[in-house]
Amino acid sequence: MGSQNLEQSTPALEESSPRGSRLDSGAETSVRRSSTKRLQQELMALMTSGDRGISAFPEGENIFLWRATIEGPAGTVFEKSVYRLKLVFPDDYPYRSPLVCFETRCFHPNVDREGNICIDILQHEWSALLDVRTVLLSIQSLLGEPNVDSPLNSQAAYLWDDKEAYQRARAAFESGRGDENQWQGSCPDE
Repeated sequence: MGSQNLEQSTPALEESSPRGSRLDSGAETSVRRSSTKRLQQELMALMTSGDRGISAFPEGENIFLWRATIEGPAGTVFEKSVYRLKLVFPDDYPYRSPLVCFETRCFHPNVDREGNICIDILQHEWSALLDVRTVLLSIQSLLGEPNVDSPLNSQAAYLWDDKEAYQRARAAFESGRGDENQWQGSCPDE
């Protein structure tokens, strides 16, 4: 399984940029306004959800760019770890999934060296019924339950069953003691 697809199809919209759509300016404004309203509602729902270990907020005044934090799940090798993520929403959200990537180094079978995440709900299982809360909870769950059969990071997948070796490699990578060329951390803003 590859990293999330930036060029997803939307039945009613044609794409012109990786995250935009080819519409006349009136229709584009209407779609963007609808997306803005949806994101504002999701922000309020997330803030009042009471979910432990996840949070997200827009970056400044840009409702289409969010910063999130996810705490590692209790009882996993990621317990007590906190990760920063970037979420970039397309103009036609929720009809296309957001681009989500780690900004903090994360040594995990389903996270590549650029912070891209391989998770089904951001790819072929995306639905307009999903929301930011579901995405963040799914990524949090993925931390403790990776799909080692479809890795983006083959070294992490190989070491996953040997918890001591995995922890050593993870500690080295996430602290920056590992090969500096392994981490690109270049999430796009669009």
